[in-house]
Amino acid sequence: MGKFVVKKSKNDGFVFNLKAGNGEVIATSEVYTTEGAALNGIESVRKNAIEAKLEDQTVENFEKLTNPKFEVYKDKAGEFRFRLKARNGEIIATGESYKAKASCFNGIDSIKRNADSEVVKEY
Repeated sequence: MGKFVVKKSKNDGFVFNLKAGNGEVIATSEVYTTEGAALNGIESVRKNAIEAKLEDQTVENFEKLTNPKFEVYKDKAGEFRFRLKARNGEIIATGESYKAKASCFNGIDSIKRNADSEVVKEY
């Protein structure tokens, strides 16, 4: 089982990473101003990841889906990335870059499997 790791950011705020059971970071949050806001972000990931649809923006004429959703896209380097959007359209987690689209999809599956993980605070 994975874990959400909450820590202070370099910018006087709080961030969280969702780590898989092997310790790899599979999703990262934005910077939150308070610890409570970061914890609310984790709850949002838990809630939205389970019901999120998959919008693959790397294919022509992709279907725009309603939130919550995982958006898969290519970054400036041509690698695959994803972001999880909550029901209100806010980005609540982002993934790393992947050379293969299948690996990006595996990252999304890992978030769904690990969404109910424990929270660990590292201050």
